Amino acid sequence: MTAHPLRLDHLVVSARTLDEGTQYVADTLGVAPAGGGAHPLMRTHNRLLNLWGGVYLEVIAIDPHAAPAAASAASAASAASAASAASAASAASAASAASADPAASADAGAPRPRLFALDDPATHARLENGPYLSHWVARVERPKQLRTWRAQFPQRIPPIVPMTRGDFTWGLSVPDDGAFPAWQGAGDGVLPSLIQWDSPRHPSDALPPTGIALKALKAVHPQADPVRAQLQWLGAAHLLELQSTDGAAALVAEFETPDGLRTLK
Repeated sequence: MTAHPLRLDHLVVSARTLDEGTQYVADTLGVAPAGGGAHPLMRTHNRLLNLWGGVYLEVIAIDPHAAPAAASAASAASAASAASAASAASAASAASAASADPAASADAGAPRPRLFALDDPATHARLENGPYLSHWVARVERPKQLRTWRAQFPQRIPPIVPMTRGDFTWGLSVPDDGAFPAWQGAGDGVLPSLIQWDSPRHPSDALPPTGIALKALKAVHPQADPVRAQLQWLGAAHLLELQSTDGAAALVAEFETPDGLRTLK
């Protein structure tokens, strides 16, 4: 287990469109996500909902108004430069981060797949049935450096991709194929992506209070043992209640709201 246990940063609801995802969350929790913005590199956009304790919920969808893929990929170099400048303590550490993250210096003419498996046909098929709780993201707080940690354990942690949205900049672990993180072939959204914020503010600081608190995050997975082992190695096992299943992997979040207990699946 890592010496620096991780914190829950945010939950992810995937949707075909932001309007569909927003309506699903509003119908379930009684408050509609708002704000958010575009992720130029990934050609996605989001809306956010504040939760108690410095956590938030993100509704994410493919951005139909995003710049063409090649143009979006061209922004990767500038995003990488901004994130490295904000997080590196010296020129040497910035160079180390760049070498550890080949995705950050990818050919501008070869855009990477979208994150959270949003380009996967299986995801598209599932979203035909409506939005769903697809993933969660764990926060790596300083003094631990996410890019350094990934450079030390590249088999355990996917490449760290520099991302931006408005004034916010961060590094996020995203496999090169855009799939969910996995360990020994098991992931399916149940293993978290890792995030480290370069911006001094966290998005939850800019969101209005909702009176909603996450009570429990639960998951089932047909390969629970390797998933549990990776959670323990990451220092994230305390954030998720995991059980084995003979069925498909799934996440469930329970919330305390002003109107009582609500469940998001």
